[in-house]
Amino acid sequence: MASDASFGESSSESADLAQEEIVEEFSFFDDWADRYRYIIDLGRNLDQLAEVNRTDGNLIRGCQSRVWLAAREEAGKLKFQAATDAAIVAGLIALIMRVYDGRTADEICKIEPWFVEKIGLKDHLSPTRSNGLHAMLSRIHGIAEAAL
Repeated sequence: MASDASFGESSSESADLAQEEIVEEFSFFDDWADRYRYIIDLGRNLDQLAEVNRTDGNLIRGCQSRVWLAAREEAGKLKFQAATDAAIVAGLIALIMRVYDGRTADEICKIEPWFVEKIGLKDHLSPTRSNGLHAMLSRIHGIAEAAL
C-alpha cells in the first residue's frame, strides 16, 4: 500500500516515488517470465475485498476476468480494496494500489500511471489484460472524480 506523504512531500511526489520503486523492482528481472512470476506473487499478498462487497455495483466492466473494486473515504483519503479470480490481474491490482491507495480524490485525479509503460507492461500484456488494466485505472479515476 502507498504510504502517506510526510515532511512536506506532496502526495503526487509520493505517487511518483511509489512508481519509481515499482520500476526499480522490475529492473531486477531479466525476462518477462520472471516479471510475470513477480506480478503473481504480488497478487498473492493483495488484501482481498470481502465477499459481501463483491457486488454487481463493484464489478469492473471491460475486464476479461471478474474484478471487483470498492472504495471508501477515510480521513479525506480514498481507500481501495479489490478482488479478482485471476492471478496476474491480482498482481496488477496490487501494483495499482501502491500508486493510488490512500490518496485524496484530487491527488488521484492528477496521477498518471507512467510506471505501466516504463516497466514494459504496455507491450507485454495481452490486449484483453491491457483493456482490463485500463478499465481498472478508469474506475479508480472515476471514483476520485465523483468524490470531488
